[in-house]
Parts: sequence; C-alpha cells; structure tokens
Amino acid sequence: MRVDRRGPIALWTLDRPERLNALSRAVVRRIGALAEQAAGDAATRVVIVTGAGDRAFCAGADLEERQDMSEDDVREILSLYRESFGRIDRLDKPVIAAINGVALGGGLELALCCDLRVIVPDAVVGLTETALAIIPGAGGTQRLTRLVGPGVAKELILLARRIDATEARALGLVNRVAREGQSAVDLALELAQPLAEGAPVALAAALEAIDAATELRLEKGLDVERRCYERTLGTADRLEALAAFREKRPPRFRGS
Repeated sequence: MRVDRRGPIALWTLDRPERLNALSRAVVRRIGALAEQAAGDAATRVVIVTGAGDRAFCAGADLEERQDMSEDDVREILSLYRESFGRIDRLDKPVIAAINGVALGGGLELALCCDLRVIVPDAVVGLTETALAIIPGAGGTQRLTRLVGPGVAKELILLARRIDATEARALGLVNRVAREGQSAVDLALELAQPLAEGAPVALAAALEAIDAATELRLEKGLDVERRCYERTLGTADRLEALAAFREKRPPRFRGS
C-alpha cells in the first residue's frame, strides 16, 4: 500500500499493478493497520482508497497465494478480512473508494466497506466467487444486500455477474461515474474536498446514525440519532457554523 497526503485527505493506493492489485495477506493486514492509524489521526479528515495503474482497483484475492493454503489457512485469512475491512467500515471519517478499473470479489468487497464509491466509465465490478465454487467471504453477501437489496444481490452473486459502471450506478452500487477523461481519484477528490472542510464531529455522528439505520428497528435507530445529535450540540464547530451564517462567510471547522 502506498500512502500519500493531500492536506487533510489521505490517499491509500493498492500498489501491486502487476497482480492487478490483488489482496495478499500482507496487503489486508496493511489496510487494517492504516485504518487503525487514521482513526486516531485528527489531521486526517477523509480517506480515498484506489488502485495503482489504470487496469484494476483490485481484482480480489491473490489466487496464487491461495494455491498453497490449507482450509485452516483460508479460515484465518477470512478472519483477517473481517477484522481489517471492519476497521474501514467503522472508521469515524468518510472513506471514498475510487474504482479506477476492475473491482472483483474481495476488491469489490473492499469498496463496499467505504462510505462512497466513484468509478471510471470503463470499469467492471462484481462478486464473482460462486464461479470459483465459493461465496463472498469478506462481507460481500451482507454489505451488498444492505446496499442494493436482496433481489439484486442474489442475482449478482448467484450468477457471478460482472456489471459495467452504468449499471452499477443505476443499481446504487456506486455514487458517481467519472466524466470521460476524468480519473477516479480526481472525482473522489472533488467529493472529498467539501468533506475535508466539513465539521468532523458532525460527519462522524452522521456516519454512525446512518449505519444504525441498516441494523436497528426505527425506534432504536431514532435513539441512536438523538444520541449522535447530542454529540454535536456542545461543539465549538456548531457555534462557528452559526457565526459564519450570521457573518455571511464560509465556516472554519476545527473538529471540536
């Protein structure tokens, strides 16, 4: 993984273009470690995840590495996926997947852990594991279903379908499709900039409340929303927003 900074925006690049950025054990561990670091880093306000080169975001698991794995080895790496990808999913700041090429299997599962997804027009995505006589094992059956509904998820997973950017956008699997000639990272940076300038406490609270909506019944979800709202009430950023509105100027949020 390569890490670059664009001010408060962290850009993480899966850097194995010769292997279509496939997920080795070491890469999955690195993803988890980066997410853990970002959680405690107030200077990082937004994370973008992408792949090196222009062919692949991530082609999924490193099947060459899998050749010599025992069943117990596979169970171990599935647990590692769950831990590392879960840290991305639970990160209290926005994470954007910049899908710059194919995103298959574990590659799409990584993108599904992110809060927003953007894609280049010629990219192809899919959870294709059933074609290899397995199923998605890094959260794909759960996160895809929550995102697009069980009917669509069953079609995509059972048929191991690969879909293009236009269909992915129509299904709600991605948020934006890049303009012709625009890179996925450039589009992700367009989305990231207002987030980086936003109020960090409010964004973290909004992420927690939205995630609760997929897991809880309405009344319990409303309780979470109220608790998250309370976190924003005592912040200096809330008072700064009111002052900026009164003074007709952009707010300057500091995360407190």
